[in-house]
Amino acid sequence: MDFTDRVTAIFAENAEVNAHAATLQAAPINDAAACIVDSLLGGGKVLSCGNGCSAADAQYFAAQMQHRFERERPGLPAVALNSDAAIITAIALDEGFSAIFAKQVSALGHPGDVLLTLSVSGMAVNTIAAVEAAKDRQMRIVALTGRDGGDVAARLRPNDIEIRTPAQESARILENHRLVIHSLCDLIDLQLMGG
Repeated sequence: MDFTDRVTAIFAENAEVNAHAATLQAAPINDAAACIVDSLLGGGKVLSCGNGCSAADAQYFAAQMQHRFERERPGLPAVALNSDAAIITAIALDEGFSAIFAKQVSALGHPGDVLLTLSVSGMAVNTIAAVEAAKDRQMRIVALTGRDGGDVAARLRPNDIEIRTPAQESARILENHRLVIHSLCDLIDLQLMGG
């Protein structure tokens, strides 16, 4: 069997989603990068979280911040809240899965920090709880979402930033989220390190 046409169609769909997304996401990506830079320059940090593939992207973002993106620079403070199995399982066992991020946000978050949430649907109860905890801690929120933004988008304040992918399919949303992460990292480095 030859599935070359199917592969070509997947690439074309990805390109179409990202071309459309560029016009919708450029301004909020710029705003989100500025928000993160302001936090970092003020001594803050970024806490990131997500579930499943979005958890991998939360960790990927933290890795790009702590290590480097495309050029050498000092590490930047970012922590993926979904990366410590001992903490997650302890919280889930005692307080339920919905609290795994919120409890960490309450423990680690400070005014001026940023919560970066990643969610395809915006409906994960643990992500929604993290948003509420971040608001309680006077943190700014940057939310990468898809579809209609879900409950995460509905709970954002006017000074929070949503970067929504204009797609319904999970694969296309996740592909776009990785591009958004790369764009954020590029702009953060540019603002901190110069051209």
